[in-house]
Formats: sequence, C-alpha cells, structure tokens
Amino acid sequence: MFGAAVRAGGVPSPALARRIGYALATAEAHPDAILFLSGAIGLHGPSEAAVMAALLAPQLGAGRLHLDEDSVDTLQSVRAAARFMRARGLRRCWSCTDGYHQPRVRMLFALYGIRARAIPFTIRGTRRAVARMHAREALALPYDLVAGGSAALRDRWRRRSGE
Repeated sequence: MFGAAVRAGGVPSPALARRIGYALATAEAHPDAILFLSGAIGLHGPSEAAVMAALLAPQLGAGRLHLDEDSVDTLQSVRAAARFMRARGLRRCWSCTDGYHQPRVRMLFALYGIRARAIPFTIRGTRRAVARMHAREALALPYDLVAGGSAALRDRWRRRSGE
C-alpha cells in the first residue's frame, strides 16, 4: 500500500483515506494477505505508514501489517516492498494506489521481477486535479524507468555478490 499526504494532526488526506479504504476491502476479502504499508513522515507527522496502520489495525490486526516508514517516494517504496517480498519468497502482490499511479508502480515492480496486480480504484477529484495527477505521472514514468532500472540492476548485483 502506497502512502499519500498526512495532514496536520495526523489526519489522512483524501487520497490516503481512499487508499486505506480500498486496502481494507481487499484485505478483508483475502484474510491471509500481509499488508506492506509504505510512507515516511512528510510535511506533518506521524508517518504515512503509521497513519495507515492506526486505521487498519483495529479491523485487521497489527500482525498482518508491516510498516515501511523510511520510503519517501515511489521508487523507494517499491524497493523496500521488493526486499520484504523476496525475504518471504513472494513473487506477486496487489498494488494499492490510485489508478493514475498504477502504471508507474507496476512498471517498477516488474523491474524487480514482481508481478503487481492493481486494486481497481474509482477515479475521484475534479477533472483538473485528475489531469494534473496524470501529467505528473507522465513526467515521472520515464524518470523512474531509468532510475528504477538502474536501482534494480544495482540491487541484483549486490545480492549476487553477497553485499
């Protein structure tokens, strides 16, 4: 599950609240699933991962939740999730993020050899806000293709060389 902004007082932004709702519904439908919650402290604390955990734990139990409170962007979140999954022998996952973000997330997971299935989201927000998010992703996709590909190769080399 990918984080989004936390507002003052630890209140989830609408994007984060939406992701929490979709993650909860998916986790309830898949009771054996482990949730990897990723997101560091942004402008306001606590961390995105901690806010997600606080809202999900009462329904799902803390034992199903793994927090990554260090990742500050999508690439770092995917790298951390890939390490987590590899340590458990997992090769596929559900990707919980907004639809505009899914192509980049799924591309990055693919670079790490992980098949990510998108949790379908209903598009929310004004037409202008949605267009802005799609434009941001269009710019980020080629950057993360290069940065993610380089990071995946470095990580693979480190694992093979025992570093």
